[in-house]
Amino acid sequence: MTITAENILLIGSVLLFFSLLAGKTGYKFGVPTLLLFLLVGMVFGSEGVGLQFSSQKTAQFIGVVALSIILFSGGMDTRYEEIKPVAKEGIILATLGVLLTAILTGFFIYFLAQMLPGFDMPLPVCLLLGSLMSSTDSASVFAILRSKELKLKHNLRPLLELESGSNDPMAYMLTITLIQVIMAEGQAKIWLVVLMFFYQMIVGGIAGYLLGKLCAFFLRRMNIINDALYPILIFAFCLFIYSLTDLIQGNGFLAVYIGGLVIGNSRFPHRKTAKNFFDGLSWLAQIIMFLTLGLLVNPSELWPVAGIGLLIGVFMIVFARPAAVLLSLWPFRNMTFPSRIFTCWVGLRGAVPIIFATYPLLYGVPGANVLFNIVFFITILSLLVQGTSIPWIARKLHVAFPHKKIGRSAFELEFSEDIKSAMNEVVVTADSLRFGNKMMDIPLPDKTLVVMVKRGDSFFIPRGNTEILEKDTLLIISDDEKALKETYENLGVDSYL
Repeated sequence: MTITAENILLIGSVLLFFSLLAGKTGYKFGVPTLLLFLLVGMVFGSEGVGLQFSSQKTAQFIGVVALSIILFSGGMDTRYEEIKPVAKEGIILATLGVLLTAILTGFFIYFLAQMLPGFDMPLPVCLLLGSLMSSTDSASVFAILRSKELKLKHNLRPLLELESGSNDPMAYMLTITLIQVIMAEGQAKIWLVVLMFFYQMIVGGIAGYLLGKLCAFFLRRMNIINDALYPILIFAFCLFIYSLTDLIQGNGFLAVYIGGLVIGNSRFPHRKTAKNFFDGLSWLAQIIMFLTLGLLVNPSELWPVAGIGLLIGVFMIVFARPAAVLLSLWPFRNMTFPSRIFTCWVGLRGAVPIIFATYPLLYGVPGANVLFNIVFFITILSLLVQGTSIPWIARKLHVAFPHKKIGRSAFELEFSEDIKSAMNEVVVTADSLRFGNKMMDIPLPDKTLVVMVKRGDSFFIPRGNTEILEKDTLLIISDDEKALKETYENLGVDSYL
């Protein structure tokens, strides 16, 4: 087939269609959709349907852009009050936890290199391989934890999202450091690399915060006539935050996450519309990124490394990640043991390790192709084993709330950012009507009002003597989040999230 713009669009649309179809099918069976996107890319690749794609540099570029969007969107969806109680734990996991994972995994790989015939790998390369896989993948964690089927207790979701959203700088610096050590034959100045790490972290954090504030300022002051342009402006700032931070040698991944966090917690017009826009854009970025990485790999090259990949992957899942997490969280006595165990299990590998694995290829590290294939195999193993079992593990450890799925929003209303009231929807249960089935009988706090009821396809405004039926959907407005939480408790709803 001749490569033309039309053919590229045709192939791209077909890949997106099959990815979404596979994702919908896999969701019913509990298979992570990101794994299916990866497999679709492999099926359509050079050893499948026959699409030829072998540019590591292009794949790396697509991955960087996609990760910037995913991290920015994850930051926008995170509230300050959620991450404030777990900020210290998240930062420790994102730094010390990553370092311990890399060291433990690297020395285990070196042990295998000494014990297994035909697997010869020097210690710096072993540590490099451990570093490539040392960080949890933000795309995988965000996608799975934000599933409507999983609501976590004890601030676990913000902790895990904070860790996965901010641990890439440490893994990146370890990767670049070890590549320099290998290519310079051990002559790299480690103190200079450590200094650069702290510089990148500090500059990335400051740049993300300041540029996020700047974006929020423009959003409040600019009176854009077309409301649809507000998300476009934010998207431009997302790319600007990453690229400018990278230009001044800061860590762009950390900057876009913090920038998204600042913007998402600021007041500006059409904030809900912007968040919905980035939610869809984030999914598109994940699909394109995993499809690209799937096209890049040759499945036949995974079989020779399957045995060693299985040993390393199992070691990381059952020992390296748990040991790193438990040691990192040891000083924090307020965290329950089941929460610690669940945190150990959510050590998902995904697109980030694969993207980092392209760096040795681009730098010409000896044996880089083997490293890439091992990382790819372990990513598949992690998504298949950990990704599919996270909801089950959460329920077994009793760290997940019971959740009743009510589908899409029944009212689809949006408040202006100037209105400080909290709004949500509640599906009426038998417990909600325990004091009577009239509107006046339902125990609501003084600061809460039911403004509309949805029954079937009908909407109406309730009065005091209006009869409320089980399975009605109530649109509730409260003065603040505290009053809304009290309302949920009075109505006998399982959880307020």
